[in-house]
Order: sequence, then structure tokens, then C-alpha cells
Amino acid sequence: MKVLLTADVKGTGKKGEVVEVADGYGRNFLLKKGLATAANASNVHQAQQQKEAAAFHKAEEVKALKALAAQLNGKTVEVKIKTGENGKTFGSVTASHVAAALSEIGFDVDKKKIKLDAVKTLGAYPAEVRLMEGVSAKITVQVVAL
Repeated sequence: MKVLLTADVKGTGKKGEVVEVADGYGRNFLLKKGLATAANASNVHQAQQQKEAAAFHKAEEVKALKALAAQLNGKTVEVKIKTGENGKTFGSVTASHVAAALSEIGFDVDKKKIKLDAVKTLGAYPAEVRLMEGVSAKITVQVVAL
């Protein structure tokens, strides 16, 4: 019996695959639990259309993130922090501070995507914004006194 899997099934296949299974396993387990549908022409065509649409949307997302990375690359972000004598800061500059400074200049970036070493003094520091696998931008964080 040929079935189109609607979910990943361990030992059988991944979602969207057409697989040949035993009749009893297909009818009594996969179809009954909603893990698969019968592999007729319309279901297979619909699954193929969904795969193509997902691939298109993924490509559009990658294109948009690459454009954002190109805009971010080389930018300098100014972060103001409270300091004591000798330029020593109270606390440290974190990725959330950098994300807030980026949002002020018009870039909406999640703080989890910003890689920054511990910053405890005034000055300029390099940071990396990793938007996704293979797409990143280098920025400079300028730490100034409040």
C-alpha cells in the first residue's frame, strides 16, 4: 500500500514522502492515527505544491535577511551606559543593550542573534549579528558614558 506521510514517522519516512508500507500497518496505524493519507494523484500533487511553496518562502526569507545583513554591515551603534571614575562601567554592555540601540536606528534584530564579548569599559568593540546560518553582519559597538 502506498501512503503519503503527513508527519515524520520513525522507521518509515519523513513528512511529505510517498512510501510503500504493509496494508495492515497503513490502514490500522498510519491512516487511523492521521500520520498518512492515501497516495492518490491529487494528494501527491498537493504535497508537491506545498513543498514548492515552502521552498519559495524560505528563499524569499533568505533574500530579505541577506539584504538586512548588507545594510547592517559596517554600522556603528552607540550604547550609553552609566560609568564611574576611570571610565569603569556599572555592569556590562550586553546584547540586549545593542539590540535596543539597533532598534533606535531602525533595525529590528533579536538580542539572541547578537554575539558580543563582555564589555566593561568605554570604547569601541566589534560585534557580530548572525541573522541565520551563513548570513551575518559585522558591526561596531561604541560604548560612551551616560
